[in-house]
Amino acid sequence: MNHFLDQFMFVALPYVCLFTFFLMTIYRYQMQSFSYSSLSSQFLENKHHFWAVVPFHYGILVVAAGHFIAFLIPRTILLWNAHPLRLYVLEVSALAFGLLTLVGLIGIVVRRFSNTKIRYVTTYTDWILFAMLMLQTISGVGVALFHPWGSSWFASNLSPYLWSIVILNPDISFVVALPFLVKFHIVLAFLTIGFFPFTRLVHVLVIPNPYLWRKPQVVRWYGRR
Repeated sequence: MNHFLDQFMFVALPYVCLFTFFLMTIYRYQMQSFSYSSLSSQFLENKHHFWAVVPFHYGILVVAAGHFIAFLIPRTILLWNAHPLRLYVLEVSALAFGLLTLVGLIGIVVRRFSNTKIRYVTTYTDWILFAMLMLQTISGVGVALFHPWGSSWFASNLSPYLWSIVILNPDISFVVALPFLVKFHIVLAFLTIGFFPFTRLVHVLVIPNPYLWRKPQVVRWYGRR
């Protein structure tokens, strides 16, 4: 039973989610290209927006970049971690940016829930995505706290597993012995990827992406409140 469950979670599910991601992303870009634009709520409320979105964006970009680098060059990460001080710096930095992501995400959820105007323009898919991102971030912070040295075992276990998925020769031997929290984090990551094309977050795939360097937008209202 456990073997069947592992095969489903780490072989079948990743391919279903990746297939859904690519298929629906291309379909939505071709048939609903207008929906690739982010429907910003900044003009409805900006003070809380700034203090929520900025930490979330910087945190998640650094965390995602760290995962991607460990996936691409695992041997370099292991060589870096061979020195204890460098390992501590990397682990503490990853945890700090994970907590920054969590703080920003909590701010985003509170802002959308507490502000009537923002809540009105928030869709069901937005709430589902926020719940998935919240669980993903909390589980990631939990992994960093309760199963430390993640940068090393990611490079030695998860990177080979992910590459086996990429080359269409999945090898789950790298992940079946991992703790439950780590498995939950992996499975939820694939589910989030599969759900990604159905949300407004898909706009980040548009290249070039001016959101990283554009000046803040200032909206002025004239007339009676």
